[in-house]
Amino acid sequence: MLSKIEQDHQRFRQIVRGKIRRDLKKFLSRGELIGREGKRFVSIPVHDIDIPTFRYGDNASGVGMGEGEEGDTVGKGNQPGKGGEQEGKHILEVDVSMEELADILAEELKLPRIKPRGEHRITTVRDKFTGIRPTGPASLRHFKRTYREALKRQLSMGTYNPDDPVIIPIKRDLRFRSWNEVRKPQSNAAIIYMMDVSGSMGDEQKELVRLEAFWIDTWLRRNYEGIESRYIVHDVRAAEVDKKTFFSVREDGGTKISSAYACARALLEEHYDPADWNIYLFHFSDGDNSSDTDNRDCVKILDQHLLPVCNMFGYCQVASSYGSGSFINVLHEAFPKGADMGDGPRLVTSRVNAKDDIYESLRTFFKQGR
Repeated sequence: MLSKIEQDHQRFRQIVRGKIRRDLKKFLSRGELIGREGKRFVSIPVHDIDIPTFRYGDNASGVGMGEGEEGDTVGKGNQPGKGGEQEGKHILEVDVSMEELADILAEELKLPRIKPRGEHRITTVRDKFTGIRPTGPASLRHFKRTYREALKRQLSMGTYNPDDPVIIPIKRDLRFRSWNEVRKPQSNAAIIYMMDVSGSMGDEQKELVRLEAFWIDTWLRRNYEGIESRYIVHDVRAAEVDKKTFFSVREDGGTKISSAYACARALLEEHYDPADWNIYLFHFSDGDNSSDTDNRDCVKILDQHLLPVCNMFGYCQVASSYGSGSFINVLHEAFPKGADMGDGPRLVTSRVNAKDDIYESLRTFFKQGR
């Protein structure tokens, strides 16, 4: 049975969860949320929730009793506060695990859990506690078993006094957890992010990409135990870069989208066997490309090399005043059914013109449970 304080804590967490769900669209577009991200937890400001405090019972008399109402100023009558003397609104920051944040996202967007494809050939080695033994390090001491052994010894020797129940373990009473190494099959995923960094992709467009990529990463990490993320930037040429460079670099040249797709193909062929990995590719662009010839090259690489090996290819087109925005139409014409290979569409497209569109974009990408 849960203690009273545990029940109160669970109820408080449910209130916080409800507030986050209610304001999910706002959280999806908050850039500072990414900056608060830690190893496993993210700190989220939640409005309109009072900080938990102790509440005391009513007293007939005591310090502070007398005329007046709660909140009245002392010594100057009931004058409302002005300027800097007004009481500020309290904002509570709560730590939410990335797993819980992903679950809230899934509940609100009605996302099904992803069913990994392929075989589970990759294994991880973990320590699993399987029994008890009389020797071991102090950090693995099993206190309940040790206490039980000491109690049994004192009972058998007749030294246990129920009126003065002092149990003192000796060396032979000590018990420790024992473990074995176990190999557990797991589903791993490789995510390759590609982004156009040509002159038409400005800071506003990159901020949209950064937010979208953050939530894509959050959801996929909730579904897979092992994730590897790779980053490719392109203008007329493509190159793999680190995460920091991916979101900060900007070039002034033109755009050749096929260079990114060719780079992704080479990366997959060298490092990620589709029999062992669940592969996700996401391309962010303003839809501008150099020529119709390159559009045809893109379609060819997608059709022959990328779509057959990936779980999903997500194309996210962000609005730009300088881009033509036509590439999404090229994909729709080339793959009218989203490259359905009998298990649902593998090519999924979305448009993100502003931060508010990220909500529906995420639903579009993952509503098929791929």
